Amino acid sequence: MPAQSPAASRQRLGRDSRLGQNRDFMRMRQQGERLALGCLIANWHRLPDGTSPKLGVVTSKRIGNAVARSRARRLLRESFRLHQHELSQPVELVLVARNSIAGCDFAGVEKDFLAVLRRASLLKD
Repeated sequence: MPAQSPAASRQRLGRDSRLGQNRDFMRMRQQGERLALGCLIANWHRLPDGTSPKLGVVTSKRIGNAVARSRARRLLRESFRLHQHELSQPVELVLVARNSIAGCDFAGVEKDFLAVLRRASLLKD
């Protein structure tokens, strides 16, 4: 098995990079900024420099069955994982999948994700 390059290991999305507590999601909803675009809704709160970005994903039963919801979560997490190092500063980000994500492929989800980050001025120049 070939060894991983250092760049590949830095792009991991481990447990410490995820929001998991209900209070974290509620705080984002109440205090964070919000933007809806395409197949997702983004809630975010800027963090101080030197901290790592964190992600939470929400999928409701309106999206479809368990397979469709799991696929939506994987697509959103992968979009964040690939572009987390392009953020201008660390954020806590909650992505809410909309019903239209059920018909999207990865390229469509990634395009909407990057458009949200650009519009929110969260990407580096």
